[in-house]
Amino acid sequence: MHLSLLALSLSAGIHAVQCSARCKHDSHLIFDTVNSLLQHWPNTRYRNGHNIIPGTVPAGTLLYHGRPDSNIPTVPDWTATDPEHAYPFCGLPADNATITGCWQLTFAATRPLKRTWKRGNDGCAGLLAWGHVDPVRWAYDRERLEALCAWGSQFGIDGYVREVMLCDFTAGIELLSAEFLAALWDTSGFRNPDARATLRSTAYHNSPPEPSSPISTKQLRSGPGLGVSELINFEIVRAGSWHNRYPGETRIALDLSRLISFYDTDLVPSLIPYRASLERWDHRVHNISAPDLNALTARLRAVLSDPAASDPRSGIDWKTLYRVVVDRYAERLELLDYLLNTTDTANATARGETVQTQLRIMLTPWRGCATRHTAHIHASSVLRARLTMSERLLLRALDETNREICRVVVRMWTAGVRAGLDPLIPLPEKTTADPRNISRVVDGWRSDARTLMTWLDWSVWIKCRPACGVEEMCYLPTWPFFYFRQDRDKNEHVWKRPQPRCIRMFEPYSHL
Repeated sequence: MHLSLLALSLSAGIHAVQCSARCKHDSHLIFDTVNSLLQHWPNTRYRNGHNIIPGTVPAGTLLYHGRPDSNIPTVPDWTATDPEHAYPFCGLPADNATITGCWQLTFAATRPLKRTWKRGNDGCAGLLAWGHVDPVRWAYDRERLEALCAWGSQFGIDGYVREVMLCDFTAGIELLSAEFLAALWDTSGFRNPDARATLRSTAYHNSPPEPSSPISTKQLRSGPGLGVSELINFEIVRAGSWHNRYPGETRIALDLSRLISFYDTDLVPSLIPYRASLERWDHRVHNISAPDLNALTARLRAVLSDPAASDPRSGIDWKTLYRVVVDRYAERLELLDYLLNTTDTANATARGETVQTQLRIMLTPWRGCATRHTAHIHASSVLRARLTMSERLLLRALDETNREICRVVVRMWTAGVRAGLDPLIPLPEKTTADPRNISRVVDGWRSDARTLMTWLDWSVWIKCRPACGVEEMCYLPTWPFFYFRQDRDKNEHVWKRPQPRCIRMFEPYSHL
């Protein structure tokens, strides 16, 4: 009887603690974008960035730069942390159509390189570079990079991260090697003599005539370079897949104590109404109001100008703390979803007892469910005093996300107790479980679990089902490969809302 009273008391309390309006608007989005930082898979799924974060590339990190000559770039340019990503830019010299090779330069950081991380595509970068998002110049990556480097010079910023974009190849890095590599493609395969010039104006970075130009699938598909193009593009995708999941790209260190998020509704309230009716795929930053942009820019300037930026601040490892929550609940919620969606009337009672056991395990120990991960931070006056504004945002997002998980799970557990599905808390004597009520409970559980998982929207649940075979890998439609497909307008939904599918790892290659 004591346990039954405990369950009813706990139920009454948990139903009164609903997710706040602010929590509904931003906490889960901040949580997921932070948990997804530097991971290729979630940032391929949602390409539009909402975070700006200072960070560093550690000393000794190798960076690769492909080009048609051995010259060190004299203007801001792109490098890659994996040579497979640099190799497609290694070739197509404008003045030599018969060349059989190309150059790949390898650099090493001689000191920590100050970087600013801008997650996803370049809406955030456009705001910094030009003060607004210009839809006409969405592909003008070189102009944007040069403007960003000019803006960041006042703060000693060496470059930016989507790839590793360097502002000055004479500062903080040294050339280790300039290697002449065999070119796998055959330039004689271009039927149009102006094809190379065309490539320069339609390249990934949409640069004016300039050394770095990648191989274009659109051009190679009409000539003998087709198979080579597919090989090279797949190897880029394969290299990216090494960083698909946590911990992601480990050669870049981000300072989350100085994070700025466009999902912060206290800092950027003007974006709330624009997101209200949109799916997350369609979230954009270009509707930010002028006052909010001024406030955000002022915060960023303060963050980048802070002389204490190299200090440990609170010292809390936010990346790991966030991951602990995902590790604890992601697999369990996925299992619940599976159990509930393979339950029918015939097995409702037995399956209901199994689900109830899983719910009870998730709440063990129940007193710590909503606060166990951060109670020590709230209880420590020393830690709380050292939290930056960014860390307070991180703490709130974690608390409210974790609280909503616990609220829903406790509600589900309580419904199971009342239905007589928990052997540790039996129904009063002379009371038997009603099969019709159990079916209603299972239906409610199914709805609650699906609603919670949809709200959390963790990319760890996005995978190929069934799993890919040994000759395949799981793939999300990736920029810029779909851009060169002739049917991209007809299949716009495929790349706007990318869904995982299996692709072959050797010839004949699948379409990307």
